[in-house]
Amino acid sequence: MRATDALSELQDLGLPVIETGEAVALLGISSDYGSKLLRRLESTGQINRIGRGLWLINRDADPAVVVPYLTRPFPSYVSLYSALAHHGMIEQIPKQVFAVSLDRHTHTVETPRAAYSIHHIAPEVFGGYIGNDRTGFFATSQKALFDSVYLPSAQRRSAHLPELELPSDFDLDDLAYWTNRIKAPWLRAKVSQTLDRLLKSTEIATTT
Repeated sequence: MRATDALSELQDLGLPVIETGEAVALLGISSDYGSKLLRRLESTGQINRIGRGLWLINRDADPAVVVPYLTRPFPSYVSLYSALAHHGMIEQIPKQVFAVSLDRHTHTVETPRAAYSIHHIAPEVFGGYIGNDRTGFFATSQKALFDSVYLPSAQRRSAHLPELELPSDFDLDDLAYWTNRIKAPWLRAKVSQTLDRLLKSTEIATTT
């Protein structure tokens, strides 16, 4: 099988990322030959290796769609500064793609497409995101703000955020919902106090 034919078949799946095993099964070839074929495509710049046995076959895909693949089998979504920028809540676009995951380890992943900063978050406050496999999964505006305060607070650090502008549909009740899900009383109080302070400083923006 020619490398170009193999790439065409893989791209016909419509998936941005594929594992070596999935590619081998689809193409009906041996594991050894499949690995060689993928490495050949990488050497010509047609695909990118973004992890062990993990290949970006749609090089035009938004970096956000790669996030769940990098944390398998743990779920994840784009949040923190990246989601705040996505919702127009901060002006500065972060150089890294920030994400949260149920993976126990906070770590950074460097890929040819982008650098990813992935942070562990407790199961009881994991969620609050929207999207799909084709566009990526992003925290809602409320959850992006919550995550940005919760994570440093859980590490007993202060949350430092750039000037915020809240969208007109910002849901304070949803923000309170996530705050109330925090199990530790001290952490719940700290997050609540920090959010109250931030919301007071951005009160005008919510009404414009």
